[in-house]
Amino acid sequence: MPLELARNRSIAVAMLIFLLAAFWGGGGSSSLASTEASLLENANACRQSLYRSNKKMQYRHNWAKCLGQYKEVCDGYPKSGEAVWALYFSARMYTKLYRYSGLEDDLDQAIATFKKIVESYPDHRLADDAQYRIGEVYYEGKGNPTQAYVEFLKVDIKFPSGDMRGRARDMMDELAEVLSREKQEKKSLAGGEKQSGLARVRNIRHWSTPSYTRVVVDMERPVKYESHLLKKDPKLNKPRRLYVDLEGAVASDIESSIPIRDGLLRRARAGQNSRDVVRVVLDIDNIEGYKIFHLHDPFRIVVDVRGAKTNDEEEKKKIENLKKRTRKGVRRVKEPDSEVTLARQLGLSVKRIVIDPGHGGKDPGCVYRGGIKEKDIVLKLAKILALKVEKELGCEAVLTRVDDTFLPLERRTAFANMRKGDLFISLHINAHRQAGIAGLETYFLNMATDDRAVLVAARENSTSEKNLSDLQTILNDLMLNTKISESSKLAHEVHQGMLNRLRKSYKGVKTLGVKQAPFYVLIGAEMPAILVETGFVTNPSERKRLLSQSYLESLADGIVAGMSGYIESIDLAFQGE
Repeated sequence: MPLELARNRSIAVAMLIFLLAAFWGGGGSSSLASTEASLLENANACRQSLYRSNKKMQYRHNWAKCLGQYKEVCDGYPKSGEAVWALYFSARMYTKLYRYSGLEDDLDQAIATFKKIVESYPDHRLADDAQYRIGEVYYEGKGNPTQAYVEFLKVDIKFPSGDMRGRARDMMDELAEVLSREKQEKKSLAGGEKQSGLARVRNIRHWSTPSYTRVVVDMERPVKYESHLLKKDPKLNKPRRLYVDLEGAVASDIESSIPIRDGLLRRARAGQNSRDVVRVVLDIDNIEGYKIFHLHDPFRIVVDVRGAKTNDEEEKKKIENLKKRTRKGVRRVKEPDSEVTLARQLGLSVKRIVIDPGHGGKDPGCVYRGGIKEKDIVLKLAKILALKVEKELGCEAVLTRVDDTFLPLERRTAFANMRKGDLFISLHINAHRQAGIAGLETYFLNMATDDRAVLVAARENSTSEKNLSDLQTILNDLMLNTKISESSKLAHEVHQGMLNRLRKSYKGVKTLGVKQAPFYVLIGAEMPAILVETGFVTNPSERKRLLSQSYLESLADGIVAGMSGYIESIDLAFQGE
């Protein structure tokens, strides 16, 4: 074949391949593009042309023309990827239009359009961008930093893998400072007092046993802090020390040295380390590890320290003995009036259950007209539950409160740890602005995954949604020592136990499921821990039942059945079955 002919044929083949690729790939010519892509391209061209002309942007009908073209894409091809982009550009246009119109309706339209993306296309790459933009509109457009914080928090909750998460967290940090300043200014105006630039350390509290101590530093308002662990210094005769530096703080009206002497810590002391830094020092006798986190409303810093775990020969012998007897097929032994698993009889399973009636004292919890208070109902339920736990499970039941006493949330978990509980059950009653909402909910400690969980956690924490973000962040560190999987299993067993028992006697028992959320009362628990919302005081049917002795008895039966199922499962798991 002549050289010239071969070269021409090669060129022809290459051209054919290029044209086929262009046709099938859709990138060769705009005439080959889909109809929805062409419509989106025209709408984009309209928008870009508008933005290039200051004169055009002065007249609303020019904006309406481009928005109409985007609407044509959304209405005509709602399931296409182009529809999502059309919605996004429309929402952005409404945000920009507000700068010229000054109409609140334009901002509302922008928010509604962004929300449509989040709700209708949650898996699209633009969903987290849209959620972020909602927060931006509330902050920059509507001047509502509180709602903006909530919307940025939703980016963190709903789109943990999205590329907008970092920016959302930065905005939450900025807004936290704005909201804190606003709160302090309101307090100052209300009290007629001038705020100093430094936050006061109000108090240092502690609860302790020889194996566990919780220290709480109460602050006037949120501050940044850092912690460090110092080695023992024999030359200076100084013990190991754990200290926390509180930035922008002042120590006044508190004891400078607080003796503890529980075998773990000698004392806690506080002093002005520099002009604007307070140093809280814990002198250590013997600790194995520690955790530090903070809680809001009021702001306080919590330090948990734990002594070394014992692993004596007696415990080893128990475990070995259990294994030998299990291999021989011995699984249960009878005791008078009860059937107790072998693992529990040998002290290797659940022996003590801590029951926490929520709220109390000055904190009534949910209140309904006629003097119906959550704190009273859950205390009654807790006492019924305690009797059934001891009679039917053969376990010791310990209540965090036995009367109408106020207990801070952080003290409840400390109580459970100090009493070396094997399970922790916190009892509560729900509420909702819609009377028709009803159902049982059971929670375990983890990151919140939906809006409803965020709202329930905010209410039970006596805080606002805006303060849950940094809590969710510190949970990442706390999870390493928290029994998440065990708590999840306990929550599912208890929830199903309640449903099974109640549905035998009552019609229309509803469930809202097992969920996870960052509850203050569960943080730091060193045993499987759950929070049970036993019904809605705002729902007529559930309210009537919650006031009934027989219903509380059935509810307690269900919780006990769930705990029994959980105990049975861990005993069998221990035996290798």
